[in-house]
Amino acid sequence: MSKVLVIADHDHGVLKKLTLNTVAFAGHYAEKTAGSFDIAVIGHGVAGVAQAVTSYGAAAVHLVDHPDLAHPLAGPWAKVIADLATAIGADVVCMSASSIGKDVLPRVAVRLQAGMASDVVEIVTTSEGLAFRRPMWAGNLMGDVIISSPTKVVSVRSAAFDAVALGAGSSPIVASSAHPDAAGARVHFVSFDGTASSRPDLAEASVVVSGGRGLKDRFNSVMEPLADILGAAIGASRAAVDDGYAPNDYQVGQTGKVVAPQLYFAVAISGAVQHLAGMKNSKVIVAINKNADEPIFKVADYGLVADAFVAVPELVSKIKLLRA
Repeated sequence: MSKVLVIADHDHGVLKKLTLNTVAFAGHYAEKTAGSFDIAVIGHGVAGVAQAVTSYGAAAVHLVDHPDLAHPLAGPWAKVIADLATAIGADVVCMSASSIGKDVLPRVAVRLQAGMASDVVEIVTTSEGLAFRRPMWAGNLMGDVIISSPTKVVSVRSAAFDAVALGAGSSPIVASSAHPDAAGARVHFVSFDGTASSRPDLAEASVVVSGGRGLKDRFNSVMEPLADILGAAIGASRAAVDDGYAPNDYQVGQTGKVVAPQLYFAVAISGAVQHLAGMKNSKVIVAINKNADEPIFKVADYGLVADAFVAVPELVSKIKLLRA
């Protein structure tokens, strides 16, 4: 029997949906190994987050609350996670492949002397046992990683797993004695400069509208009305970001954010492999491009060969009329 430890993602006391995708991964693994999973909530003043995850099937929710854990610094968090995993006998530690997960989990693996698989999209059964499938070469290949160490560390590509549904039961909340080594900390939190936006978070939005280099300096004037009418987050191709038409936090793709919304608009985006790696798991893909030969049309569910400067404003007008 296995014991999986899920590290919850949260921000300012609010649980992130990414956690529920990671819980889905943990549930699949536990089912395949006749095991169970626990959830750990780490931070300061996060009792509300712990309460929010008690209805998703965990055997227990471990609350690690300490002032030195208020900000997700990799060193203190890694020590706490490793200590907790050891204390409960977890043989798998997992977290979403978010910026925090990518920062913290390698350090957890070192502390536990564990093998690690990153950006896992599936659990597969092989002749040598369970393996973790992950994309390679911008998603052109899939590799199956078998970890032979007793403890395994996994970062989960949340876009590959549907968020687990709210259950009827309630998991017990257990206050953990794990704590950071404040005396030995070499890194201290100074400040965080974030981008404030009233739009949904790009990584968690159910609708994403992304624009490409072809929109040039009219990027915002084309994409913002579409995002407003659909209640969507705005994304961008790497080319649009590199040319300065969109900010870096809009970037979708292998070197940006990986998304899997219910609806994804690709406007004036060619569909390079780097971009497809970040959005091809979207449930419905709509492509608008004036070049019918662009590769984006090969993955799109709906394609419109048209000038985006004409088609998008017309689409916005039609949606307004329908809603009126």
